[in-house]
Amino acid sequence: MPATSHTTRNTPRARRASGDWRGTVRFVLIVALLALGLRSFVVMPRSIPSESMLPRLLVGDYLLVAKWPYGWSRFSLPWAPPGPHGRLFGHAPERGDVVVFRAPPGDHEDYIKRLIGLPGDRVQMRHGVLWLNGRAVPKVRIADFSVAIAANTECSAIANVQLPYGVGADAEGHPACRFPRYRETLPNGVGYEVIDQGETPQDDTPVVTVPADHYFVMGDNRDMSADSRFAAKAGGGVGMVPAENIEGRAILTVFSVDGAARLRDPATWLPAIRPSRIGHGFR
Repeated sequence: MPATSHTTRNTPRARRASGDWRGTVRFVLIVALLALGLRSFVVMPRSIPSESMLPRLLVGDYLLVAKWPYGWSRFSLPWAPPGPHGRLFGHAPERGDVVVFRAPPGDHEDYIKRLIGLPGDRVQMRHGVLWLNGRAVPKVRIADFSVAIAANTECSAIANVQLPYGVGADAEGHPACRFPRYRETLPNGVGYEVIDQGETPQDDTPVVTVPADHYFVMGDNRDMSADSRFAAKAGGGVGMVPAENIEGRAILTVFSVDGAARLRDPATWLPAIRPSRIGHGFR
């Protein structure tokens, strides 16, 4: 009996099965390492969970974030190991870049905001107008921003917003969220759109000077963004963002859904996709 059992374990079929198992494990490990390297050093996907970057980004948008433009830091890795500090092959971001970073003070959550102030810049808000280094950033009123009400549309409005803004209807009578929209143009010529519903406390701030190796960031939805206008606090503002906390620059919207899809109902998958939002860059 022992001889028979030994022979069975070493048949060509048994050896082949053992080799197949090892090959599968090796393949899975290689794929996992390639995916980790791609995500850490080349490009990573990110989804949008809030309306802080309206009108450029909606809840349900999916982005690609390039990791190479600014070099790499410990925050390039998913688990952000402690030290060393600083950046490898670091390059400075530009005003107007849409960046993903680990939000102070905890450095655990990823936030996405627009980079406004560079080290040494003096930044202030006066009556809803952005001032950089003693000069007002041009802010021009343009057509209202309107987005269809969907399952993942928060349509967050400030307390004193007046009709026709907030929850309403579009020209065809469909439920829509409508906000006043403006276009800002930074000193380097980068222009972008912002939402500004009305006077809020964060529309007037003291002058702050951005420290060395830090950046001042803001959300494009100026009334609904926890950003550098507020001190770093868990669940609140982020204060000045250290350079090493920046993970990458948003480069492309690759997918977008309105939140109506149900996992167990394939008929809802396709209608939930927003094709008009796919393929847009950030410059």
